[in-house]
Amino acid sequence: MYNFDKIIDRRNTGASKWDNLGKLYGREDLIPLWVADMDFPVSKAISEALKRKVEHPVYGYTFLSDRYYEAVVGWMERRHKWKIEKDWITYTPGVVPALSFCIKAFTKPGDKIIIQTPVYHPFYSVIEKNGRQLVKNPLKFEDGKYSMDYEDLEKKIDSKTKLLILCSPHNPVGRVWKKEELERLADICMKNNILVVSDEIHFDIVYKGNEHTVFGSLSREVMDRCVVLTAPSKTFNIAGLKVSNAIISNGELREKYRLEMEKLHMSSPTVGGEDALIAAYNESEDWLEDLLVYLEGNRDFLVDYIDERIPKLKAIKPEGTFLVWVDCSGLNMDHDELRDFFVNKCKVALNDGKMFGDEGEKFMRFNIGCPRPLLREALERIEQAVNMA
Repeated sequence: MYNFDKIIDRRNTGASKWDNLGKLYGREDLIPLWVADMDFPVSKAISEALKRKVEHPVYGYTFLSDRYYEAVVGWMERRHKWKIEKDWITYTPGVVPALSFCIKAFTKPGDKIIIQTPVYHPFYSVIEKNGRQLVKNPLKFEDGKYSMDYEDLEKKIDSKTKLLILCSPHNPVGRVWKKEELERLADICMKNNILVVSDEIHFDIVYKGNEHTVFGSLSREVMDRCVVLTAPSKTFNIAGLKVSNAIISNGELREKYRLEMEKLHMSSPTVGGEDALIAAYNESEDWLEDLLVYLEGNRDFLVDYIDERIPKLKAIKPEGTFLVWVDCSGLNMDHDELRDFFVNKCKVALNDGKMFGDEGEKFMRFNIGCPRPLLREALERIEQAVNMA
């Protein structure tokens, strides 16, 4: 068993989550539950693989070996029941850059791209800054649960609609889409010749009673009309190594995607990235299984704490991801007041909901990927501040 309760001091290490507090929030004395990396040490296998790499005194250009691709293929089949081929995999230096490559490769300026809001905020910028039209298909929020609005989606589609970016599992609302939900979405997109780019970066963080379905696994037709983006970064806490993959079965689409990467000469992986992915996928499943148990405990701890002791807040219990979407409308504050309250009264750094879209205005996003004692302290600070408000 791994000890995820141990608090690791990340200050003064260049960690965005900890060392950017003063710059972004105006004070240093905050508990950071914002940016989506975890405060846990990586698995022993990953750590040892990187140590071996660092011990060699030359850090030159790298390329990806067959072992890299075999590790990805094995992981997808073993953990996600999707049999893919090595040639379908293209290394990419992050999922967000991959979204931009897809937009450039598969659409033209002025084309329309659909996102399902509230959603991970870079979705907005990669569309708009690439000169495409952003179309919002807001999720429905009923009885404390989010679902896709298929009727609204079909109304929004016209001849200029070329692509839909899917967030699966969904960040920030925590939904793990059921196979039937994805099939209905796929039917609409296939009928209207819309390419789906599926961001599945959180696909390994799924809690009991839920099962992630890779969008490309739905059918051969769907597989050939989509791009699936995956990474070990959220799963194994190695986001800083910039290693992720675009899985594209359609050869024509794959070549278009690779051309966009070649234009920017971004196909060379970082030193250590391959070693970390191989160690993660081939040797670290025991670490992941322990992590899932711990994160589920953190999720339940936060939800129960808020229900019992901070009833003015309402946590939307996530089915996946290590992020929790919390409805703060019971505090009767506007967006700016909420942000000020959590920073200067609670002394907790969160992601304010409005950054995910207007639909998130009265929400905050909590990152529970931290030792439980730290999470407890953050919740105690919030409880005290709410009681004094």
